[in-house]
Amino acid sequence: MLRKRIIFTLLYCDGFFCLSRNFKLQKIGNYEWLLKNYNFSKISQYIDELIILDVSRKKNNREAFLKTAKSLSANCFMPIAIGGGVKDLDYVDKLMASGADKIILNTSIFDNQILVKKIAKKIGNQSIIASIDLIAEKKNKYNVYVKNGSEKIKLETSQIINKIIKGPFGEIYLNSIDRDGTGQGYDFDMLNYFKKDNKIPLILAGGAGNFKHLLEGLRKKKVDAVATANLLNFVGDGLKDARVKIENLGENISKRDDYL
Repeated sequence: MLRKRIIFTLLYCDGFFCLSRNFKLQKIGNYEWLLKNYNFSKISQYIDELIILDVSRKKNNREAFLKTAKSLSANCFMPIAIGGGVKDLDYVDKLMASGADKIILNTSIFDNQILVKKIAKKIGNQSIIASIDLIAEKKNKYNVYVKNGSEKIKLETSQIINKIIKGPFGEIYLNSIDRDGTGQGYDFDMLNYFKKDNKIPLILAGGAGNFKHLLEGLRKKKVDAVATANLLNFVGDGLKDARVKIENLGENISKRDDYL
């Protein structure tokens, strides 16, 4: 059985790393702040992958983001997925050169399917993560939003997810906008859109505030990885403590010795 993963997500906006609550951003600190509070030379002992997302609301400053991503990846010895504002193949090349092992796509999945196919042909399906942001409009009914949660896709969510499952994607990053940054735990009802025998790995995001939330997510059969973007709850030894507690409970994740 494949081991499940714990993923940390960094949200970058206009030169700063941010907290997000329901997709409303609060700037926390710049690259120097991040290095001071997170030892990236050792962080790979406590997470399995790192995601870096450019969620800038204004026109993306690609060069500044690429420089930051490259600096981070130089000190990280784990798989890294990078996304945000991917609109052309040239930028994909630059993201890969900046340390990306995988590319995350969101809005372009719906706006430019030709580009998605070209990216898949260039780097392979396994290297593309489809990011799906959901809002619960009413009980057991969700809608997909793009463009940093500002625009609703009119198609039924079940149709969208079925198309993505059949598309050129290696993983799905399933994120709850409602739970985002609340620390109230994951929204497991979103998993109802997926069959028990779903073949595409599923990363669950939105709502984790402590190790118990990560643990609950990892215990779901449909979930292959859990992600958190909560900088403050996992600052210092937060990620280390969360992983050790989960390991001690016998969950199917890599042990610390596997990293050393």
